Amino acid sequence: MATHLLTGAGSGIGAALARRLAERGDDLLLLARSEKRGAELVAQFPGSRAVVADLADPAGVGEAIQKQGYPERVDSLVHLAGVVELGAVGEMQADVWSHTMDVNLLAPAELTRALLPELRAARGHVVFVNSGSGLRANPRWAAYAASKHGLKALADALRAEESANGVRVTSVYPGRVATPMQEKVHEQEGKEYDASDWIDPESVATTILTALDLPRDAEVTDLTVRPFR
Repeated sequence: MATHLLTGAGSGIGAALARRLAERGDDLLLLARSEKRGAELVAQFPGSRAVVADLADPAGVGEAIQKQGYPERVDSLVHLAGVVELGAVGEMQADVWSHTMDVNLLAPAELTRALLPELRAARGHVVFVNSGSGLRANPRWAAYAASKHGLKALADALRAEESANGVRVTSVYPGRVATPMQEKVHEQEGKEYDASDWIDPESVATTILTALDLPRDAEVTDLTVRPFR
């Protein structure tokens, strides 16, 4: 039985992955921004445990984990949480840039740093659910794409640093997925949203599970998942 710490487990890809892991009997540690949200996640996934830390405050993530007590074991750390705000570079205010970088890049870096001893001990796996925007930047996506390009750099450096410690690192780059975030993006783009046009979260969850379950003689480094019509 493995222990997985997930961010963003409340909806979308995170909820699909949490359900699949729970169904096969794995232990879940679910990161929540508040105790109230933690209780909601535990109710959503009975048998799971909540870890309270606010990803919008990266500097406080490590301290929050320390105060609650480090998990005895972490076989995988899966970064799924993220935020997006669209806007042209000439219009985007600094607070949007800061919040996007905090949640999408700095908090994953700090959470990973805080849990590296446990990941090393378990010869574990870090999965960064990135985005197609982590490989290219389109108009009005500058802040989000910059955070995701940074997340790719974080994953690549971490992989090179931690392979000798037995820690595997995978980046997954989904295209557009039928999630609440995608609904928000369509609203910002002024487009109608039809979930059937985009990737089912279950498909991305399957991709993540494939990487996690790969035998120890191999490592999936980068996976791109695109909508197929």
